[in-house]
Amino acid sequence: MNDTPGWASPGSAPSDRQDASVPRPAVPADDTGTPSDSPSKWSKTQPPPGQWSAPGTPGPVPPAPRPAPGWGGPGPGGGRHPGWGQPPLAAKPGVIPLRPLGVGEILDGAVSTLRAHWRTVLGVTIVVAVISQIGDILVQRYLLPEPVDIDRDASPTEALNQAVDAMQSSLLALAPSLFITIIGTLFTTAVLTVVISRSVLGRGVTLADAWAEARPRLLQLLGLTLLLPVMGAAIVTVGILPGVLIGSGAGVVLTMLGGLAAAVVLIWLMVSFSLASPALMLERQGIVASMRRSAKLVKGTWWRIFGILLLTMLLTFVVSMIIAVPFSLVAMAVDGDGVSGLFSETGPDFGWPFLIITGIGTVISTSITLPISAGVSVLLYVDQRIRREALDLELARAAGVPGYGAERPGNDAPRG
Repeated sequence: MNDTPGWASPGSAPSDRQDASVPRPAVPADDTGTPSDSPSKWSKTQPPPGQWSAPGTPGPVPPAPRPAPGWGGPGPGGGRHPGWGQPPLAAKPGVIPLRPLGVGEILDGAVSTLRAHWRTVLGVTIVVAVISQIGDILVQRYLLPEPVDIDRDASPTEALNQAVDAMQSSLLALAPSLFITIIGTLFTTAVLTVVISRSVLGRGVTLADAWAEARPRLLQLLGLTLLLPVMGAAIVTVGILPGVLIGSGAGVVLTMLGGLAAAVVLIWLMVSFSLASPALMLERQGIVASMRRSAKLVKGTWWRIFGILLLTMLLTFVVSMIIAVPFSLVAMAVDGDGVSGLFSETGPDFGWPFLIITGIGTVISTSITLPISAGVSVLLYVDQRIRREALDLELARAAGVPGYGAERPGNDAPRG
């Protein structure tokens, strides 16, 4: 207060920057009522600045201590309201706080679900991963055709035709494995969506309960799971088909440009429809309605969701590589034909030991990464509904958090 012009605490020294024209405290009078210029008339004991008490009070009242940043009084649901610059600490009945989430909270919620319900999560993921991997090994061993060789000395048109033939052969070879992966992902996504939705409310769920709740939605989820890859394949085909039909040097350039444009459209659509599965499972909507619902929730936050999904893909890829690379090295060391085949012109001819050992590594990595990917997808859906529709209030009421009764007015406005 001393540095503010025109103000000075009683009994305190004036500010060095205070102007001389600013009034000073009156000089105390002597016993006769005449002002005295002698400094000895002042009391040697002066009250500290800013601690004057009102008349009739026993003494000066010290100022209340300022709370530390991030702490305050209790809030709804037993939480606390933080200080300046801190986000509100909301109720947390389950794996996430019931408020708009950050990227780290979404990832942490997915991992926390895996830790909290590891019996149910690993039960379904390990079983599905083992069955899928056995089918994939059998397909690789008995159904895969011989790869198409591309002539390096061929003309651009011939090279393009050979590349198209090789792509068709690869797609046909991958079709059985892709179908097995889609079916396995279907079951795990359905069950894990139920498990994660229960974990948000802090409720446990058994594998039987999750399966009973997810089973009625399997056919529609299968339709959605098959529709998205078919849509992607159609977009890529439309993008590269004109260049393939031209079949000349200009056709090669047109194929590359069309493929690039198709990839951009495909990425945009996949992100826009990334929340369709949780919407279908949790809102009991149809295939088309769930896709529209996802596009509506993603609208306006496309880049944010794209970044979170890309980060999740990178993290799961790194985890998969950390697990798969040691198993692959061991498999190559055990399978002598595979190691020697790396330095041959025909390529490696992997046998059963290689396929089995790498299959074990794939089962382990899938059992860890698939719950995380599914958890991020479901929690992104929950986060978008919290931001747009105040779903956190409904979740708090469903979880029985005190202070979130239905009678509270004015709490249903969307938040950003």
